[in-house]
Amino acid sequence: MTFSIVARSADGLAHGVAVASKFLSVGAVVPAAEAGVGALATQSYANVAYRPQGLTLLRTQVSAADVVAGLTAADPGRAQRQLGVVGRFGEGATFTGAECHDWAGGLAGDGYAIQGNILAGPQVVEAMKDAFLASDDTATGDSAMRLARRLVAALRAGDAAGGDRRGRQSAAVFVVAPGAGYGGTSDVAVDLRTDDHTDPCAELERLLGLHALLFEKADPDTLLDLDGDLSAEVAAKLAGLGHTQDDVDAALADWAGIENLEERITPGRIDPLVLAHLRSL
Repeated sequence: MTFSIVARSADGLAHGVAVASKFLSVGAVVPAAEAGVGALATQSYANVAYRPQGLTLLRTQVSAADVVAGLTAADPGRAQRQLGVVGRFGEGATFTGAECHDWAGGLAGDGYAIQGNILAGPQVVEAMKDAFLASDDTATGDSAMRLARRLVAALRAGDAAGGDRRGRQSAAVFVVAPGAGYGGTSDVAVDLRTDDHTDPCAELERLLGLHALLFEKADPDTLLDLDGDLSAEVAAKLAGLGHTQDDVDAALADWAGIENLEERITPGRIDPLVLAHLRSL
């Protein structure tokens, strides 16, 4: 009923899951992840008890393969289950029960596991693997956002290769890393879902782009000094929008809070993306 990828970032700091299905709100059922621990996906008559149980095992540094073996061995319904697991280190692991609906299967490698059932064919998981491995884990942005982009790229590739042969309905991406959440006060870096949509993978990609604009930390190498003519331009633009504080940093922070761009504010400097948005108003 579902295709998913479970993976960690190349630096080992981030773990996440991306999933799509002809199933309402698949993101409420399939993914689980814990920062510094690992991630898993439970699907095909999903056993949601796998989520806390699997994370508990990963927390004790049990390997992904042993987590899969332990969870499925204790489950009388394992013949209809599918499971993907990745831990802090080593190979990912995937399991497909003998009674899962065709086409069903998966593959795994260093730091990832991909699985699906009721798929158009094995080309779905192969396309996901190729897209994930071809994607750039050294691009700009922190490791959690890079991983989120790679996961969604894999999901999009699987969808383009035929995906769930019953059609489309929902998709989700969930990524965690230590302190990577909003304001640095949680570990949830990305938690986005399209619960009922005609093109959920494309919509999920759009939402991830919006999430990056609003919440991704600015790349320090691209920041512009907020002085001289640029400072005067920004102050005038902000004043025209009703932010008239004498200090341009204070005015910019006040405006950014209203625009939900506060995560991209750096005193004395301005993010080009923030500047472009300000200029567009």
